[in-house]
Amino acid sequence: MKFVKIATYVLLGILVLLQYPLWFGSGGVITIWRLNREIAAQDQENARLKDRNQALEADVNDLKQGLEAIEERARAELGMVKKGEVFYRVIEQPSGKSPLADKPQR
Repeated sequence: MKFVKIATYVLLGILVLLQYPLWFGSGGVITIWRLNREIAAQDQENARLKDRNQALEADVNDLKQGLEAIEERARAELGMVKKGEVFYRVIEQPSGKSPLADKPQR
């Protein structure tokens, strides 16, 4: 009877020793799980960058092919105005202050 107990403990110990590399080793389940998470995060980043690159490529093509994109960019970024146009700048009031607050009441 004592031999069976000892054999059981020895076999259980061997099983634990064989399972350790499977779970915690360099190619173990935990490492594979962590690498799969990193791959998924990198795939998301790659998709985001691919969308950004497509938008940039479309901008470049617009700038190469037409003057409308160049004119739009010059107006938006440089504040350029054509001859004969009038430029109006709208300055917004700080929040909480009414534009009528400064006028005298009648």
